[in-house]
Amino acid sequence: MEEKTERKLEFDIVKLELSKYTLSDEAKVYIRDLKPQYHRETIEQQIQETTEAKIILKKGQVPIHSLSGVAQMLDQFNKGMVFKPSQFEVILRFIESGNRLKEFMKDKALLPPIISSYAENISELKELREAIINSIRHGVIDNYASKELAKIRKQITTHEQRIKDTVQKIVHSPAKRKYLQEYFVSQRNGRYVIPVKKEYRNKIAGQVLDSSASGSTVYIEPKGIQKDQQKILELQGHEFIEEQRILSMLTGMAEVYEQEIRSNAEILAHYDFVFAKAKYSEFLNAQPVEIVDTPILDLKKARHPLLHQEAKPLDIGLGETFRTLVITGPNTGGKTVTLKTAGLLTVMALSGLHIPASKDSRVGLFEHVFIDIGDDQDIKQSLSTFSSQMKNVIDILNKVNQYSLVLLDELGAGTDPAEGMGLAIAILDQLNERGALTIATTHYNDIKSYAYRHPDFENARMEFDLETLMPLYQLTIGKPGESQAFQVARMLGLDPKIIKKAHETTYGKNQQMKANKS
Repeated sequence: MEEKTERKLEFDIVKLELSKYTLSDEAKVYIRDLKPQYHRETIEQQIQETTEAKIILKKGQVPIHSLSGVAQMLDQFNKGMVFKPSQFEVILRFIESGNRLKEFMKDKALLPPIISSYAENISELKELREAIINSIRHGVIDNYASKELAKIRKQITTHEQRIKDTVQKIVHSPAKRKYLQEYFVSQRNGRYVIPVKKEYRNKIAGQVLDSSASGSTVYIEPKGIQKDQQKILELQGHEFIEEQRILSMLTGMAEVYEQEIRSNAEILAHYDFVFAKAKYSEFLNAQPVEIVDTPILDLKKARHPLLHQEAKPLDIGLGETFRTLVITGPNTGGKTVTLKTAGLLTVMALSGLHIPASKDSRVGLFEHVFIDIGDDQDIKQSLSTFSSQMKNVIDILNKVNQYSLVLLDELGAGTDPAEGMGLAIAILDQLNERGALTIATTHYNDIKSYAYRHPDFENARMEFDLETLMPLYQLTIGKPGESQAFQVARMLGLDPKIIKKAHETTYGKNQQMKANKS
């Protein structure tokens, strides 16, 4: 499907709406790349996935992981980088989320045979999970990640306690307290110091390591703790080396399981995508429809998915007894919405989505969906509405075949009515000869007459209430529509003589003007 077709059918907006139901960026990529398929088995499986996911949603909340941070972590695999403790916590949450989803789907195996089977391929990664749990806690390396690390940290604690005891004696000494600016112990560059008033700096034996911004306080490392301080620095060096050894070991272990982690990420992203489709289906009150091999369109009670409660149900049939549907009716009567509904629901169904239509609807396989709708004026090339439409139609005619769905809005408009009508009939005839299924809207009476005579054509109309002068947004296949211009003018009070003259000019004197809609 071409990008402009996706845009004109508003399938891009449908995908944006669908994306709101995802948790992961990876699932959003699946949605961004979503497009119609041409293999019935593939489409049916995708639709069945959505159906099964809707069943599961009714049984409780599904433990879907957001995959936050997982993609960034995978990008660093096997690049000589050592992962940080926080990254291992990301891996741990990811593994445990996959295991929860696997267990959840195991309990639901009888309900959704297709999507529950995906969870069987989730690797539990028990060895990696246990290694991370035993090594990382609260974002740091645990004391007992290794015997050597536990020994080093215990020695550091012993020396720190000695220093604290020495410093606390000074702080709490009645003879020394008057020299202190504050009665607490602090650190400067990892070394323990006490805050001393500047004028008493010589009253406390030790080394000045820092001073306050005002200069009124000096921070002195008391004499007698330097040996312990030095030992701590030495032990901290050993601690760093041991921590890096542990992180390197865990990184190597994670990289051994890279393929399993990537596979799990793909499975979890696919689950996120599938359950997003199910949630969107629930929102639309949509249904799975039958996909058939032959290119037909049989939509019952179809609603435009972006109009929500404002959408009127439509029955649209095409491809079994006729290949070209000509829709006529007044402006703002819903012809264009009908055209878009037919095209958009076809694209959605062939993309594996549920659609807002009756469950007994059918959608055939189409290689291409083409649409020309609205004013595509190209300001740069100064193309008129008619020129723009002809350019699009020529492009369609160069690509169309018997497996194409073509949607044309107001074909032949924007030029001389007689010539526009002639071109419209010729184009519709050519599309029919190519075997395409076509839905076209028009105001031209001669096209309605041609459709009435042609065995492959059928007329349809958008209903209009003459009493209220309002469109009913209902499609009736098998009967042509009227523009209703004369009836509306008469209801609004235009002089009957003027209306009669207009009718005679349009249809001739021998044709009687209808008082009601045909």
